[in-house]
Amino acid sequence: MDIVSLTIAWVVTSVSFFIISKLPIGVDIDSFGKAMVSAAVFGLLNALVRPLFVVLFGPFVLVTFGLFMIVINAAIFGLAAWLVEGFRLRWGIWSAMLGAITLGFINSLLYEVLRTLPSFR
Repeated sequence: MDIVSLTIAWVVTSVSFFIISKLPIGVDIDSFGKAMVSAAVFGLLNALVRPLFVVLFGPFVLVTFGLFMIVINAAIFGLAAWLVEGFRLRWGIWSAMLGAITLGFINSLLYEVLRTLPSFR
């Protein structure tokens, strides 16, 4: 992944985090700057911790046909909230689950919008 793709992914995830903080799902982020920090921490955790979780909980992922990945995403989302000051989960694991699912939807939507732009094809 080159630096431009990494920067685009970081900005898209930052915008997604900020949008999520405005929805009534129990995720509170103080500012867009905190959303940018949260996105960076979330990305690092996805790169470093997610492979470990997938190896440790691989049998659960297989038995549930991949649905346990939602729990892994929620755990990483919650860990990011725990690490970043100004990023809070009002309802604990339920906010993390809703936030992780919503993050996936909003990220997909934003990437789809970017693909329609002539310069990103």
